[in-house]
Amino acid sequence: MDLDAYVAEHGGEWRRLEELSGRGRLDADEIDELVALYQRAATQLSVLRSRSPDPALVGQLSQVVLRARARLTGRPRPSWAAVGRFLLAGFPGAVHRAWPWWCGVATGFSLLTFFLIWFVAGNPDTASAFIGEEAAVDLVESGFAGYYTEFTAPTFAFHLWTHNAWLAAQCLASGVLIVPVGWLLWQNALNIGVVGGVMVSYGRADVFFGLITPHGLLELTGVFVAAGVGLRTGWAWIAPSAGLSRGQAVARAGRDGILVAVGLVGLFAVSAVIEAFVTPAPVPVPLRVGLGAAVWLAFLAYVLLLGRRAPRSPADPR
Repeated sequence: MDLDAYVAEHGGEWRRLEELSGRGRLDADEIDELVALYQRAATQLSVLRSRSPDPALVGQLSQVVLRARARLTGRPRPSWAAVGRFLLAGFPGAVHRAWPWWCGVATGFSLLTFFLIWFVAGNPDTASAFIGEEAAVDLVESGFAGYYTEFTAPTFAFHLWTHNAWLAAQCLASGVLIVPVGWLLWQNALNIGVVGGVMVSYGRADVFFGLITPHGLLELTGVFVAAGVGLRTGWAWIAPSAGLSRGQAVARAGRDGILVAVGLVGLFAVSAVIEAFVTPAPVPVPLRVGLGAAVWLAFLAYVLLLGRRAPRSPADPR
């Protein structure tokens, strides 16, 4: 291939294409010319890639073709309509499609956690083995309640937000492997079970449940949703829906995972605000718990009612 002759023959068209791509408003004739030049340049770029040893020329023409394509197709712009679709259909729909999974996770996690609380409370030696007798006494006397007032509320809220969002991201990302999700859930159930068991064994069940319930309802639900959606992605690999390959099933389930990941960022922001500002507030326990329960029920109503109306996804492996 005579590269110099090829460039001499088509270089004028490439320059014209570059000029039209960078021009402001085009009339109808210029748009038709832009389309024709783009189609020819794309074909010529393919020829150069297969026959030309000059990477600089290939790179230069690639940039021209990409700019022309962007001019023809337009650049997607974020809009309030897209945000509305996400909030009213995308996120609640993805959560609703996975409800058997995260409800199953919630049930198993709750049963395991309450069993651990009961077991540790009935066997004080077990608590000592986990955290030590001195640590247990410190936890009951000041450590547990002091955790919620150790830092300023805004700093504490930001820490909680990032920590919980990272935990959810781990559950979603590792769901295809299944086992890591179980390990993350076990670690959290064990932590809550041991701390709760120690508090109950020392007669401070009211303090434990009074502090953990206001934010825990929403926070743990977010973790359950992340774990359930992650496990659903793993199941799509094990048993893909009819007519889909494993890769297709996982990719489609993964798209729901992305929607859930973005939505949970907001959920964990709300739960962090509750934990940092409401949980340690010097107000009656029923008021704190009632506020936390109201926000939790509002979230469940949001995802279940709006999610039920959202279009079903072919990624659903049920």
